[in-house]
Amino acid sequence: MLSNEGFRTAAKPALFKLLSFVLLVFLLAAHFGRSTAQQSAQGQSPRKAFIDGTGPGWRTLGEKDFAPVNGKPDTWVWKDEMWQSTGKPIGVFRTTQKFTNFELVAEWRHLEFGGNSGIFAWVPDEALKDLPPDKLPEYGIEIQMLDHGYAELYEKRTGKKGEFFTTNGDVFAVGKSKMTPFPPLSPNGSRSFPRKNLSKGVNEWNHYYVRAINGEIRLWVNGEEVSGGNNCEPRTGYLCLEAEGSPVEFRNIRIRELP
Repeated sequence: MLSNEGFRTAAKPALFKLLSFVLLVFLLAAHFGRSTAQQSAQGQSPRKAFIDGTGPGWRTLGEKDFAPVNGKPDTWVWKDEMWQSTGKPIGVFRTTQKFTNFELVAEWRHLEFGGNSGIFAWVPDEALKDLPPDKLPEYGIEIQMLDHGYAELYEKRTGKKGEFFTTNGDVFAVGKSKMTPFPPLSPNGSRSFPRKNLSKGVNEWNHYYVRAINGEIRLWVNGEEVSGGNNCEPRTGYLCLEAEGSPVEFRNIRIRELP
């Protein structure tokens, strides 16, 4: 039989373990409760990983991987390991190589409220031959890059709501190219509208990941898939950066060719 002193001595380790367990449970509950509350307040699901263009098969597209098409010498300038564009005249700047199946990552940002730009995929030679300044190719699948201020400027200029476009990553066929867009669709059914609004505003860097395989193209904006389409024609050609009237910058352009 234990004395009172012996009982107290034996009970101390057990009581310490119990209190430690209760404290651990409390701290874990507080951590996960806080994380869940933050995600709910921000309207976010748990953060998703970016595909950053590193690993086997990926390579960077730098200064020597692009060629001028219909701009001025200062329309596109390679500086500080990025492409900097004045946006004028309107036109494109192409890769030196054609691509068919590929993965592409690129970071971009507008430097002016209401800026307009994009990347054209699968642009054939005939669309770029003798293309004059202030013209865009009549072929290609455009992965659009609009600043959020573009909608406001469009309404002021036209007096109409910009219902046929969004500023969060539309994907659509240009001119003579063809594509069956994934829903949700623009009112006339020609564009794949993003399922979620994830683009950042002027002066902030955005991350695009594009996967193009066998005539199907899909876009991830800042880590989440939002839009795309299939049955694209043509499904091979150049990649083109777009100048459309306002300054824009591109960096960390990387590509991985697929079978």
